[in-house]
Order: sequence, then structure tokens, then C-alpha cells
Amino acid sequence: MAAASPCTPFPPEVADDVAARLRRVEGQVRGIQRMLDEGRDCGEVVAQLAAAKAALERVGYRLIAGGLRRCTDDDDRGLDADQLESLFLQLS
Repeated sequence: MAAASPCTPFPPEVADDVAARLRRVEGQVRGIQRMLDEGRDCGEVVAQLAAAKAALERVGYRLIAGGLRRCTDDDDRGLDADQLESLFLQLS
């Protein structure tokens, strides 16, 4: 696991938004589990998996965007270009 970046924690509005997004993703995953239990069509399940994956990726990008804003506003705790690139590449 990577070490924590020097510019955490996230601002409350970012943390709240991310928490809400993660709760929605959690609901999507539970829905996928129900679909499997019900024997739903493979195509439907895969479509929902893709939607959950995309939503989770958006959570990561939201965190990075919030972190970028915070880190660029705080010169003492900012990230350098290599650290920012690393964060983006971890999500790809």
C-alpha cells in the first residue's frame, strides 16, 4: 500500500461527496449480488458491473480533483508533478 500523500485530509465537502458516492456504489454491488442470486442474464449483470466500476473510478477521480485543489492551495503540503502523475496512473 502506498504511503499517504502529504496533503490529506480532504476538505469536508469532498469527503462528504465521496462518502455519498461510495454508498451508492455499495448499493450497486449489493444489487449485483441480488442479480446473481436471482439467476439474472449474464449481459444484465455485466452491464451493472461496468456501471459500478465506472462509478468507483469517478470516486477516485473526485478524490484526486479535491486533493489537487487542496494541495495546490497549500504550498507547504503540495504534491509535485511525479506524485500527481502517480495518483492518476493508479486509477487507470
